[in-house]
Amino acid sequence: MNLTDRVKSKALELGFDLIGIAPAGRAIHADAYTRWIEDGHAGEMAYMTRDPQRRSDVRHILADARSVVAVGLSHYTVDWPDEVKRDPSRGLVARYAWGLDYHDVMAPRLRQLRDFIQSEIPGLQSKIYIDTGPVLERDFAEQTGLGFTGKNTCLIHPRLGSWIFLGEIILDLELEYDAPLKGIGCGTCTRCLTACPTDAFVGPYVLDARRCISYLTIEIKGSIPRELRPLMGKRIFGCDECQDVCPWPQRFARPATESAFYPVNLDRAAPKLLDLIQLSNQQFRERFKGSPILRAKRRGLLRNVAVALGNWRDEAALPALRRALSDPEPRVREHAAWALGHIGTSTARTTLEKHRPVEPDPIVQEEINLSLTR
Repeated sequence: MNLTDRVKSKALELGFDLIGIAPAGRAIHADAYTRWIEDGHAGEMAYMTRDPQRRSDVRHILADARSVVAVGLSHYTVDWPDEVKRDPSRGLVARYAWGLDYHDVMAPRLRQLRDFIQSEIPGLQSKIYIDTGPVLERDFAEQTGLGFTGKNTCLIHPRLGSWIFLGEIILDLELEYDAPLKGIGCGTCTRCLTACPTDAFVGPYVLDARRCISYLTIEIKGSIPRELRPLMGKRIFGCDECQDVCPWPQRFARPATESAFYPVNLDRAAPKLLDLIQLSNQQFRERFKGSPILRAKRRGLLRNVAVALGNWRDEAALPALRRALSDPEPRVREHAAWALGHIGTSTARTTLEKHRPVEPDPIVQEEINLSLTR
């Protein structure tokens, strides 16, 4: 086998499901990315807007870059019964966070693949990324034939669907390049666009992150916009709606071979909301050790849980929300106040009225006042 074939064989041996190679250069959708930033669709994700020229062309990362090796790893695991999904007392976690953090799974393998290539070509220069740096990775994955970009902005592989983690190795070495897929795509299907709970799609292939539930529950650190809270339902970390309705993963996704992505129990994928809202910092760290959910931090997760409890609109949540009004984190108190107002019973209103005189944070005070006037 030539070097390119040996690299691909090694990637599959290391457990990657997909591998392709593209020429290093300007990303194929760089102009669309620039327009996306200019239109403000990145919201508070400053890292996405920082130095767009560098993100648009990998040669600004590695000056002598010649090739981008793109790999994919499936994380499709199981589907819970409908009664679990419909249970309003349980939150919903995006599928990618059901198991261990994919960075911890993929990074060692990418380093092993890089080391293999360097053993073949000593002195080789390289960079490794798993959505951790300035690379438009979906573009290079598309360019190598790992899939096509769907209207929901996800990379879709015709035999694996869209439940795929991506990673890249940028090399100052020319290899044999793969070709993009031809004659395949979404066609006239718009299921993902119409299924989005918050209408986050401006149009096909354009996502306004500021309305996306994944952005709202993970990226923003402050208050979730009030008008979007009722639309979040019980989603507490990420959202899979646009992938769940997509025909490609519905038909072709097959169970992942990587055991690290499977949930250890039901509570990792659909945890009980009343359990989560009471977590201390230590309990949060212990419960989600090794999980992508740690990224939200305790204050972010409990803020999201408070919104889900409000959307449940059941008096069973009132004692927990009453305790959350005394949480040390103002954003948790703020969203607990909103939840009580959204439940709207006389008991909920009495709870807010009793807490209002002792609340020190002006944003929480405002939320209490708005909840009481609803």
